[in-house]
Amino acid sequence: MTDSYGSINPDIQQTAEHPKCDTVRLVLFDIDGTLVSTGGAGMKAFGEAFEAAFGVGDVTGKIKFAGRTDYSLFREMCRYGGVDCNSETRESFFTHYLRLVDSHLKENTGGPFPGVVRMLDDLAAMPNAPILGLLTGNIREGARRKLSTYGLWDRFPFGGFSDDNEDRNLIAAAAKTKGGEYLECSLKGPEIVVVGDTPRDIECGRHIGALTLAVATGGATLEALQACEPDWSVPDLTHLSAAEICGR
Repeated sequence: MTDSYGSINPDIQQTAEHPKCDTVRLVLFDIDGTLVSTGGAGMKAFGEAFEAAFGVGDVTGKIKFAGRTDYSLFREMCRYGGVDCNSETRESFFTHYLRLVDSHLKENTGGPFPGVVRMLDDLAAMPNAPILGLLTGNIREGARRKLSTYGLWDRFPFGGFSDDNEDRNLIAAAAKTKGGEYLECSLKGPEIVVVGDTPRDIECGRHIGALTLAVATGGATLEALQACEPDWSVPDLTHLSAAEICGR
């Protein structure tokens, strides 16, 4: 594959046999590890919020966060911490979480990963530009606070969030449905690109029939992502152009 300057770029792997759609109408982005690094703000806030709400500490050390949804993480923490997982305890937990994540976001030195802002700008500037949306395991309000910290929230008119479902595949389905409602059409899978940094992002993209772009900026190595056979796999978004993603 060639890079945006026309030379061969060995850092891009593309699954050659996957048919590309002439018109990509929706690009869905994961947040943590894909769009931005928050310096671990969310993970720190999760552990502190659980202790603040229920008096149980040291729960997050047993849990893997990459590619997970906030609701599934809370359920697992409840299991380890001996807390009932229900709507009341969940509301209490996330009230503390939002307060604490704000504090950590103010302290951290994170920001968008290389190529992110340029990619968002270039996608938005394309003729017949695709709509940009979110496909994230964050609750919506947590996503808003993280992206607002770096001036990115207003780039995305809608998204699929943990509020939609605990299962990431079903969050993807919700994001696809919302995209169709926003565009007032029925979207086909190959008209969608899902961008993420973990095998779970690739899996949920496939669940809705979308093209998948894996970036090794967060939860997995490039080799681990390539083993999942996404349509593209790159070290970061400087290695791919908007035109290549959209097939234009």
